[in-house]
Amino acid sequence: MASPNVPAPGRLAPPPALSLTGRQPRAVRAALAVLEAVAQAGPGVTARQIATTLDLAPATAYRIVNLLVADEYLVRLPDLKGFALGRRMEGLAHAALPPHVPTAAREAVARLRTRTRWGVHLALYSGARIVLVDPDPDHPPSADSLLSARPNASALGKLLLAATADPRLSGLERDRIIADGHAAQRGELRAGHACLAVPVRGPADGALVAGLALSTTPERLDTLTSGELTALHRFSTELAPLLA
Repeated sequence: MASPNVPAPGRLAPPPALSLTGRQPRAVRAALAVLEAVAQAGPGVTARQIATTLDLAPATAYRIVNLLVADEYLVRLPDLKGFALGRRMEGLAHAALPPHVPTAAREAVARLRTRTRWGVHLALYSGARIVLVDPDPDHPPSADSLLSARPNASALGKLLLAATADPRLSGLERDRIIADGHAAQRGELRAGHACLAVPVRGPADGALVAGLALSTTPERLDTLTSGELTALHRFSTELAPLLA
């Protein structure tokens, strides 16, 4: 007779049983409350601010935050001054409510990739969040959480900061982005990587709804011709009604 703990051939073993006893349900609720607090506060919120918001003892807040960072539900920002939602939370959010990108828009971006030597990424803006809805599979971009946490270091983020007059972007840089009609970064987010992004605006009100980014190396970005840039702006204008 087969052991009840050994799965039959070709079948997966059942997951280990989970049991919650004592204070564990309270700890689970506290962890969920911390995640909700970070989502509402936005990237850069500190553990002390979380503790104050939730009326938690600072030691408890730090312990929960560190556990969530270890499991990638939260991410510690590079400057060590705060936290943002991590990769696993992004996966849950996308699975629960995937952003809608019409097939025609995806097909148009796919055609652009066949005509350019750059990586091409399409991102939508959701409040202060940057959501990569169609990243180039051949040129993996930085994670959504990093782009949202450090918008002043990414081309897509700079478009958003310029559109909202965010003080994290200097007035001089904002004026230049508005005048040029695009934003760029060279090695600000990741060493050896560069990106240029043009806005995709709503055809009715001109509001910023998406960003189209070209990714490459700093050296290759400097070889971008005016003709290529003009074509990219023309494409973003043609893409706008497809995202409506």
